[in-house]
Amino acid sequence: MQNYKWPVLSCVLTFMLLSPQLLPAQGVDSNLFNTVKQKLADGEQVVGGTVATSDPDIYCAMANSGFDFIWIEMQHSPLSYSEVARMIWACKDAPAIPFIRIPAATEGDIQKATDIGALGIILPMVDAVHEVETAVTYSKYPPMGKRSQGGGQYGALWGRGYRQAANDNIMVFAMIEQPSGVEIIEDIVNTPGVDGIFVASSDLSSFTGKPQGDAEYEALVTRVKEATLAAGLFVGGPLAWMGSREGYNFFQGPSATALIRSGARVSLEGADPCRFLPSGVAPVPGEDPCP
Repeated sequence: MQNYKWPVLSCVLTFMLLSPQLLPAQGVDSNLFNTVKQKLADGEQVVGGTVATSDPDIYCAMANSGFDFIWIEMQHSPLSYSEVARMIWACKDAPAIPFIRIPAATEGDIQKATDIGALGIILPMVDAVHEVETAVTYSKYPPMGKRSQGGGQYGALWGRGYRQAANDNIMVFAMIEQPSGVEIIEDIVNTPGVDGIFVASSDLSSFTGKPQGDAEYEALVTRVKEATLAAGLFVGGPLAWMGSREGYNFFQGPSATALIRSGARVSLEGADPCRFLPSGVAPVPGEDPCP
């Protein structure tokens, strides 16, 4: 009798290799594959690089450069969900976790963002509790929320255990940008399902007309931070605050364009220390002036 064992086994293995949705993706053996959430739970600080362009090469460069997550900017950019889906898929194995700042707290925006694989929802301009409730409701599956099982690439990205583990991995951050948001911060941080608060430093200054360091501005920032920490949530801010303010552990880093500018300047200065100096000025005191 002919032995069909090995041909059958070979076919099964080939089918599995060609069907990534059937194989565990990164982290599927663990209930927690959102490395940002794990790092925060371990007391670490995390930094996200900001991407507002649809170029997959730029996204991949950012996602593989050392950032903990990528802040995909959809509030202040023309990016579409189709473009962002392609970007995330292009570097599906990159260590940086995709977070999306959605345009607004709507069911459609939230479900599309999670369906294309985002493990973080950043909610802008929060000044009403129902906005945070909506974000939690539609980013979480039942029984925690009302997210439906639509189509998307989330399963191929995060593995066949995604449905059972998604609620433990998807994070919701609410941005406080206006005094009206500060006024209800205690209610926001006590909304079930919210993971953290992001203090939008420049917008808070814009809406109040007060610069950083002003007593009124700092009082608002302090209230947000203290309420967030008291609720056991994570508190975020701009990267510039990492070394200057205590208690913050979630940071928005530079944009891709800013990094290109600074990287170009560093490269040019490395080749020619006098490139950006006026003629006759020494790059370092005591050295000969630049020609």
